[in-house]
Amino acid sequence: MAASSKLFDIYNKHSADLLTSWEAEQKASIRADLIKVSELREQSKEFLRLFGEALSRGNFKNIQAPEWALAREFLTSISHSRGLQGYTPSETATFVFSLKKSFMNKVRQEGGATAANMDEVWELSDLLDKLGLYTTEVHQKAREELINRQQLDMLELSTPVVELAEGIIALPMIGTLDSHRTQIVMETLLQRIVETSASIAIIDITGVPTVDTLVAQHLLKTVTAAKLMGTECIISGIRPQIAATIVHLGVDLGTVITKASLASAFHLALKKTGFALVKTTGHKV
Repeated sequence: MAASSKLFDIYNKHSADLLTSWEAEQKASIRADLIKVSELREQSKEFLRLFGEALSRGNFKNIQAPEWALAREFLTSISHSRGLQGYTPSETATFVFSLKKSFMNKVRQEGGATAANMDEVWELSDLLDKLGLYTTEVHQKAREELINRQQLDMLELSTPVVELAEGIIALPMIGTLDSHRTQIVMETLLQRIVETSASIAIIDITGVPTVDTLVAQHLLKTVTAAKLMGTECIISGIRPQIAATIVHLGVDLGTVITKASLASAFHLALKKTGFALVKTTGHKV
């Protein structure tokens, strides 16, 4: 009997027992807070059905083959969702690897670990190893997607544009400025310029730890983009160390107005827009 027929016959004969023992294996190795028993059973039942259908077609060598398409799609869905739910890679892979032990026990019951059925045992072992590794790959991609999305959210939160007065907005920047973040900064600033019709934008770099040639170029690009929108930019937060670095690097900020602090930049912006801060004394509530 061919190896493919032997394994499918074992599956066909013991599918109910396989499901029960497989569920028990999973429950013993996964945290109870991660999944409901009913959900685990439904997932196991569906994958075992798809696994059996693929077995019936006899291709045990390549899980990327069309015969395994539905099984792969199901594993992709489970692995992706578990990756986002906080499962570890090993907990995700357990879904497949725990089936290996249950199926191997049935193979041994049917023929024992003899030379006659070693081909079947090795093919099954290799097949389930490949499927298990596939789940970890999908899981990793899901985690990377989540991390990238969280990083993007953090970048957007770390570049707030606030309206200080009529026609004046400020963009306080904190942390390292790279090409990706510069793009977000530029898009955020330009969007707020459109929304507020601001004539002056203050870009405050007090929270930027270092300024090198690349950072300076990023700032100039942002200033240029704002200027094309009809908005004048003032760069504030030019500390002595940053000023010395810019001079040492030979970076030409051109006609860009710079100020040592956000407060001084705000005073200048008010003056340019025709407003002024008036100090009052002796005011009683």
